[in-house]
Amino acid sequence: MLTKLISDTCIQVSRRTVQRRLAEFCTIARKPYRKYPAKSSDCFKALINIRRHIFVNDIHYISQNLTMTALLRGVFIVGAKRTPFGTFGGKLKDVTSTRLGVVASVAALKSAKIKPESVNSVTFGTVIQASSRDGPYIARHIALHSGIPQAVPCLTVNRLCGSGFQSIVTGCQEICLREAEVVLAGGAENMSQSPYAVRDIRFGTKFGVDLKLEDMLWSSVYDTYADMPMAITAENLAEKYKISREECDNFALLSQVKWKNAYDNGRFQEELAPIPIKVKGKEVVFDIDEHPRPQSNLEGLSKLKPVFKPGGTVTAGNASGICDGAAAVVLASEDYVNIHKLSPLARIVGYSYVGVDPTIMGIGPVDAIRKLCENTGVKLEDVDLVDLYTCHDDEQTY
Repeated sequence: MLTKLISDTCIQVSRRTVQRRLAEFCTIARKPYRKYPAKSSDCFKALINIRRHIFVNDIHYISQNLTMTALLRGVFIVGAKRTPFGTFGGKLKDVTSTRLGVVASVAALKSAKIKPESVNSVTFGTVIQASSRDGPYIARHIALHSGIPQAVPCLTVNRLCGSGFQSIVTGCQEICLREAEVVLAGGAENMSQSPYAVRDIRFGTKFGVDLKLEDMLWSSVYDTYADMPMAITAENLAEKYKISREECDNFALLSQVKWKNAYDNGRFQEELAPIPIKVKGKEVVFDIDEHPRPQSNLEGLSKLKPVFKPGGTVTAGNASGICDGAAAVVLASEDYVNIHKLSPLARIVGYSYVGVDPTIMGIGPVDAIRKLCENTGVKLEDVDLVDLYTCHDDEQTY
């Protein structure tokens, strides 16, 4: 099985690419590498010979040498949808994260032209599981409400802000390991429904001891190890790399302008999954992002006071908002795409994640991108579009 994965990597690629992969596989198999200057077919024969030396007990060599590099099997995104995003306490405040995930998932499956019964696995990311009663079951319930059979396994993951992306990575891994051919992956969050908790009362409290409410939303953005909220880690980055308040405001304004231009040109039309909601007792269709402020200007942004640090850079205008929404993608193997003649939206080439100093956690994408480029051989100058998750503009500006 493992050898089949390796041979799949070299189908329909150039001779030079095959030689490079052959060298990598020889390293894993601990066999001497001999360069094959002949045509690609000779390299394929060499791969057939070398792959027999790669067994399951060599998996640790693969993890050391090929982790977070180009995937061992073709993985495609064949469907992708998201709900419009609601602002904190806005139009989606009464819609559970599970329901948001279902809307995105059903729409993604429909756009991919894949029936729910064809899905082999479901993975969903979420951070504040306590935001709804069925939070711990969110992946499972999204699957069942989307019509996916009960026998299909489900997994809920949490990599904080990267939870949705982690669901995609997990799906890729399942497809590469041939544990699945079609995977539904996504992320859902309703921050407006984050509850308050009362700790240490399950077994009673002493007479006269006041109960203290804990804001689970605040807890989700406060790192107790670093003993600081996420916004202060952004302030630390601004200080470390000498990023000014003006630069942050300019970047924030650019984000608003880009959203408006994209919306005006209908760029979001194909990715949105409108969701029916009730407003003042009447059912309406929510089909536009609620949080963006396209009317923003530099003068207004510059007047906002720093929220977390006197003289700091993070304001309500240049930090990401507290929002509600969900997104889902349908992943399929190259074999499945070819057999069913699907039209993919994109191919997933690789992924990467790293750990950094928690006090400057926002610098993580820099090292992750460098590692991804190094392991996949893709150079930034070859990339036509870069889409970065914006949490605090100090991080993106650097």
